[in-house]
Amino acid sequence: MRPRKLLCQTGPAGYWLSLRKEYLLRDVKTLFSGQRYARQRDTEPLPCIVKGHTSPLLRRLHGVDMELQKGKVKNLALAAARLNGVIVRPGETFSFWGLVGHPTRKQGYTDGLVIAGTRMKPGLAGGLCQLANMTHWLVLNSPLTVTELHHHSDALFPDDRRTVPFGTGTSVFYKNVDYQFKNTTDRPVQLLFWLTDTDLCGELRTTESFPHRYRIVERDSHFRKEADGWYRVSRVYRRVIDRQSGQLLAEELVLDNHSRVMYDPALIPPDQIRQDS
Repeated sequence: MRPRKLLCQTGPAGYWLSLRKEYLLRDVKTLFSGQRYARQRDTEPLPCIVKGHTSPLLRRLHGVDMELQKGKVKNLALAAARLNGVIVRPGETFSFWGLVGHPTRKQGYTDGLVIAGTRMKPGLAGGLCQLANMTHWLVLNSPLTVTELHHHSDALFPDDRRTVPFGTGTSVFYKNVDYQFKNTTDRPVQLLFWLTDTDLCGELRTTESFPHRYRIVERDSHFRKEADGWYRVSRVYRRVIDRQSGQLLAEELVLDNHSRVMYDPALIPPDQIRQDS
């Protein structure tokens, strides 16, 4: 007997209905969550930088049409403008989709690269994961508390100018797959985002320095062949350091990567392969 199809698998109409059902469930969850969501925006920078970061807008990805990346840049500009200057006060929660809203063609969004299961394909508003990834990276380097995170489970492309540890990004898909964090500190924080000709730029700011600073480190990074294919393996830790003394106060495991390589294994750098695993 064939397994019964899910509603979303019955065709375009079924997929549309399935999405609306999930939207309704998300709205109900949000309504009864008891959380206060951040809504205020002020683009005047708060005085203290907690963390800043840049990431290139265009990367040479194996087998990917560069036109989709150009569409991604347009999408990022629209979404970054919705997040730029958001103030998250103590006790408030940041919701990526709660602030960006529904990305539609009417609002100017276009096709970019989206992740569908274990592959990449063109899709409306593709590329917004880059903005969510940057938000998460800024939050990781702070005492803020992540409350919703969806890791990418596979290694879809070889690295190209990677500047952060592998696996520290997050998936987002309107509006059921969100990225959220809560300000569990005693002072407001502010997110600033902007685009240059070459980079997406972001800063996390606050009113005065936090007593600790943070460093994200990746260890034991390598590739290995297993029975069902190649995997990228590493562990990512967050180090908590006293700002005044420089003393290491704690080190916590953030992520234990075991990600299947979905691209041509011939592109794996030979010096990163571990033969004895």
